[in-house]
Amino acid sequence: MPVTILSVHDLTKNYGSEQIFSGVTFQVEERQRVALVGVNGAGKSTLLRVLAGKEEPDAGTITTLSGLRITYQAQEATFDPDHTVREAALDAFREARRLAEEMAAIEARMSDAQGEELDELLEQYGELSTRFEAAGGYEMEYRTEQVLTGLGFAEEDFATPVTHLSGGQKTRLALACALLSDPDLLLLDEPTNHLDLAALEWLEGFLRSWNRAVIVVSHDRYFLDRVTERTLDLSFGTLEDYPAPYSRYLVLREERRARQLKEYEAQQEFIARTEEFIRRYKAGQRAKEARGRETRLARLERIEKPREHETLNVRLTAGLRSGRIVLSTHRLQVGYPPRDGSKEPEVLLTVPDLTIERGDRVALIGPNGIGKTSLLRTIVGEIKPLAGRIEFGVNVKPAYYAQGHEGLDPRKTVLATLVEKYPMSEEGARTLLGRFLFSGDDVFKTVGSLSGGERSRLALATLTLERANFLVLDEPTNHLDISSREALEGVLSDYEGAILFVSHDRYLIDRLATRVWAVEDGTIKVYQGNYGDYLRQRERAIPQPEAVEPAQPAKSARASTPSPAPRQGDRLSDRERRRLQQELSAAERTISRLEQRLNELNDDLALATIEQDIEAITRLGNEYEAVQAELDAAYAEWENLGRRLDEATEAVRS
Repeated sequence: MPVTILSVHDLTKNYGSEQIFSGVTFQVEERQRVALVGVNGAGKSTLLRVLAGKEEPDAGTITTLSGLRITYQAQEATFDPDHTVREAALDAFREARRLAEEMAAIEARMSDAQGEELDELLEQYGELSTRFEAAGGYEMEYRTEQVLTGLGFAEEDFATPVTHLSGGQKTRLALACALLSDPDLLLLDEPTNHLDLAALEWLEGFLRSWNRAVIVVSHDRYFLDRVTERTLDLSFGTLEDYPAPYSRYLVLREERRARQLKEYEAQQEFIARTEEFIRRYKAGQRAKEARGRETRLARLERIEKPREHETLNVRLTAGLRSGRIVLSTHRLQVGYPPRDGSKEPEVLLTVPDLTIERGDRVALIGPNGIGKTSLLRTIVGEIKPLAGRIEFGVNVKPAYYAQGHEGLDPRKTVLATLVEKYPMSEEGARTLLGRFLFSGDDVFKTVGSLSGGERSRLALATLTLERANFLVLDEPTNHLDISSREALEGVLSDYEGAILFVSHDRYLIDRLATRVWAVEDGTIKVYQGNYGDYLRQRERAIPQPEAVEPAQPAKSARASTPSPAPRQGDRLSDRERRRLQQELSAAERTISRLEQRLNELNDDLALATIEQDIEAITRLGNEYEAVQAELDAAYAEWENLGRRLDEATEAVRS
């Protein structure tokens, strides 16, 4: 029978006169993985802090299993400034390290002890050793390196002082410390912030295999689906419990709200009929009945109309239609010129010749710090390329959404940010800002005082005014809550221009991308399709170990035993496999030939665009579309042959 480790009953929290939540009631069982979701400002982080004992509730009770150990990982983290990364992580094993010091002291005394004193020291040492093992002491070094590496720290980072870390690195280190503390209940507040895709996948695997309970606040829907099994929805100050992971919770929530709306409408209809009866007969022969109905109506428990949070109301138009080719790169090198006395430039990426066309939605993915943002900044002209060139097509107007929102002046108000840069009235600016959830006096806040989510929404508002036909977006969903992310995804999906975006939001990549550029080994590899397609193509590209044929016995000079004749089914499978392999090789040659031709056409089109040769642009464009169609068909055939070859190989093995 499952053991309840945490029981929350009728919890209420206020900040001054503002009520954050009330009547919050739920339980958590051992080994449960629970998602806590809600819009920004709903009180999720506050609830975690109350559960962790960092803040006191104004009413209600929290009951825990005796001896329950709780660890809370906050979005903000502090460390001993004298510690390195490794030392800060090893702080999670304070008890084990204290025991190790005691054991070392006893070892020193044992070298000179004899007789009863030695026996007593040996007994003490044995007890300490048992406690040291229980505290994870014998594996703390290994576990520390494993967790730090999984969360994206390189071995050379282990000796880095924590004071030299960026904000994102400190957040990852705080997460490592929380995981290493091995509590009975782990409270995580936005743990996926600042993690690249590899670290996200590692964390998901770690938590799925962990035999402890977790409550996690996150806007990463992909992560929630893969990790959690239950969802708590904190909305309008109340908590609703759904026994399902995120995607299923969405369905259940809509079903629940549809039922509630139906019940509300039925009650409103009943109330209207009753009030009409009371009005009609209150002074007549049926006055007594009318008064009875009035009394019952006054006592009626009213059903609330389901409330919905305001969401972004984004309108994003591409403005002037661009040419078919939006962007092309030629022998491009991205990085920084020599600095700090170095004679060599810092090369981050050597980019193959790439093209983006009108309507393309390209996701740029890769580990943190590998050069993705530098490539975007090079494309929009903020950084000069080390080598090669970037060319825009006809009528291309790019707009850049920077991850840090560097284009926003922190001294200006929200309203001034729009009216001073764009030709619009104050009334028009207020209307636009309202669609991005800025209301009332919000428009007079300075940019520097805004939260991360508010700055993101303001940056998106300015983006809509650019009327650009090529969007270059660096982490556009950062700091947005789930409803805002969903609204943005819908707008970007309908956008008619081209998009190049960096994101760790796999839900966004899955829904939006038509192609993935993956930064690997200092260059970019192109994968057709969305994130799921990328994963499947990457899986197929991983070389599998070759089967080793058993050695054949040497034939006797005098006689040999004839081998049994192969079965007809085996011969057919082998023949089919060889034929499929030949066809697959032919398809790969076709793809290589077509890709080479596309690259040639890209160069020719770029030259024709520069020279404004309309006839050549039309002719080359038509050929490009025909070759692209051939290439798409070749890829489809290649994938089909690969699947059939896998099936044939599996049939032979079985």
